[in-house]
Amino acid sequence: MEPVYVVLIILAGVGIALLAVQHERKRRRLLRAWTKAHGFAMHGGSQRGWEKEYPAFKLFDRGRSRHTALHIMGEVDGRQVRLLDYRYTTGSGKNRKTHHYSIVIVDTGTPVIPLAIRREHIFDKVGEFFGHDDIDFESSEFSRRYHVSAADRKWAYDVIHQRAMDYLLTLPPVTIEFGFAEIAVYVGGSLTGEKCQTGLKIAGQMLELVPDDVLAQLKGE
Repeated sequence: MEPVYVVLIILAGVGIALLAVQHERKRRRLLRAWTKAHGFAMHGGSQRGWEKEYPAFKLFDRGRSRHTALHIMGEVDGRQVRLLDYRYTTGSGKNRKTHHYSIVIVDTGTPVIPLAIRREHIFDKVGEFFGHDDIDFESSEFSRRYHVSAADRKWAYDVIHQRAMDYLLTLPPVTIEFGFAEIAVYVGGSLTGEKCQTGLKIAGQMLELVPDDVLAQLKGE
């Protein structure tokens, strides 16, 4: 390869790296402004151990080098919330990949039961062949679009009734998980103010859709 082409390739690489740095600085600046505007507190620096704090959430068990680059804490409608700029690594060498996720976690204020709601994908069909089926619902459109898993099927049916299915069918691709005392909404990509706002809205709506009598039973009332 001619030396001039090597130089051009190096310069192009440097240019791309600089653009990435500038983009990341802008993202953090905008996120910091969003955090301040909503009265939240941003905490920088790497933090690990989220799988211990939220053992029910499947995302926190994936890959290695699991950590947040930053996280935000606050309160919405009397509920504690956490907004995580989360990442983990899979593969090695040329196949090494870092996965980025934006996660919104809202305390439910009441005990709940682990439940995962996500978009169906091609590998689920393989799982069905081996007997790893998800929970199906009366709506064929919903069952075709969403994969639902829960140890307690009654809880899944209590949460995902017709109005909840109608709402979920209007959403962009997101994953929703109930833990033991919280609900999480997450999507791929680094955290932004827009993703925080969307996740908080979805989490709030899903909690409102859980019937009062169902929550009362969980509370032992």
